[in-house]
Amino acid sequence: MRTGLLVNVSNGPDAVDRLRDRLSRAADDGFPSAWISNIFGLDALTALAVAGNQVPGIELGTAVVPTYPRHPAVLAQQALTVNTALGGRLALGIGLSHKVVIEDLYGYSFERPARHMREYLSVLVPLLRGEKVEFTGETLSSRVGLNAPGTGDMPVLVAALGPRMLKLAGELADGTVLWMTGPNTVAGHIAPAITTAAREAGRPAPRIVCALPVYVTDDVDAARERATKVFAGYGDLPSYRAMLDREGAAGPADVALVGDEESVAAQVEELAGAGVTDFVANDYSGGGSAGRTHAFLKTLV
Repeated sequence: MRTGLLVNVSNGPDAVDRLRDRLSRAADDGFPSAWISNIFGLDALTALAVAGNQVPGIELGTAVVPTYPRHPAVLAQQALTVNTALGGRLALGIGLSHKVVIEDLYGYSFERPARHMREYLSVLVPLLRGEKVEFTGETLSSRVGLNAPGTGDMPVLVAALGPRMLKLAGELADGTVLWMTGPNTVAGHIAPAITTAAREAGRPAPRIVCALPVYVTDDVDAARERATKVFAGYGDLPSYRAMLDREGAAGPADVALVGDEESVAAQVEELAGAGVTDFVANDYSGGGSAGRTHAFLKTLV
């Protein structure tokens, strides 16, 4: 299991510069991958193209780019361009986002999201492989070929939690990106479903990228209290709530990796045993690259 970092930065005129610094530190510290979310701050792909172009030797991933606001041909063109800027180091994580975002904020229909994702991948993946697409579906159509460079082995990872989405991720993509999903749920639900789907489709074993909050400390109660405040909203989103319920977790704080070095190391090993191929640590301790949590994470690589 590889260990990467979630390297989101807060907004501000120097946000891209600070992202570049965080990517550079991650690469210098030996982490094999670094990931950035795409919510309402920096556009993840654009930011990685600019900041990551100056940081060699580390895989850079999106976790994740929402699909609904972007036609798959447009996303394919952008991803191929970014992958070229990064020298072939992009891992393209995509996802549906959430009904409250897609319908209430953007005004798109969130009806039958699994159908949407199947049709989206039917256009996106062939275009990323350099093929021309002739596709007419219920939610989107495409009759286009792209001349953008950068085709090749760019992994496409789908944020998949439910059975239908996991089946799609195994059949049509290269794996999944998880958030707020604990080891019992990975072992008993995520890994079996996506691995079976990939095998039945004749595809290689999928990547299971699992991002979770991490805080190395002797004050476990304070760390979990901080997690409750920092990640409160995620416990109310239906897709994450379903995974927390599967795990038997009351909220996001209960799936955070918290404790001293020995304890957190054991929790990381549990993820590996559950089938996680890529653990992505979200250090929420506030210590940054100089803190105890980051120092521990460096020992994992």
